[in-house]
Amino acid sequence: MSQWSPICQVEEIPVLGSRRVAREQGLDVAIFRNDKDEVFALLDRCPHKGGPLSQGIVFGTHVACPLHNWTIGLCDGQASAPDEGCTPKFSVKVENGQVFLDAHELATHGTDLVRPIAGPVRRAAKV
Repeated sequence: MSQWSPICQVEEIPVLGSRRVAREQGLDVAIFRNDKDEVFALLDRCPHKGGPLSQGIVFGTHVACPLHNWTIGLCDGQASAPDEGCTPKFSVKVENGQVFLDAHELATHGTDLVRPIAGPVRRAAKV
């Protein structure tokens, strides 16, 4: 049986926006709310170049990554064709306006994934 962690009220997530949930280990989780008040949760990392999905534009049941405009499904974390890739999704429950995430998934799901480091590669000085 799942244990659920209370996260926030639905109203605390902007319509067509998101809210980030920090974790003790691993990248943040992004919780999204669409214009129908449906709530979704994905790892806050695009499968393409690691862009922060929480800063993307929500439309319907998708979010557009702010870096390269990849479209990621909020229901499954899957990139829309012709792009390929997937970001981990998290189980969400809404009861009486309160948003909950599965506690086990929150503690363990996707904790090994990291965001790529952008910028030029620093080379070691010659001795």
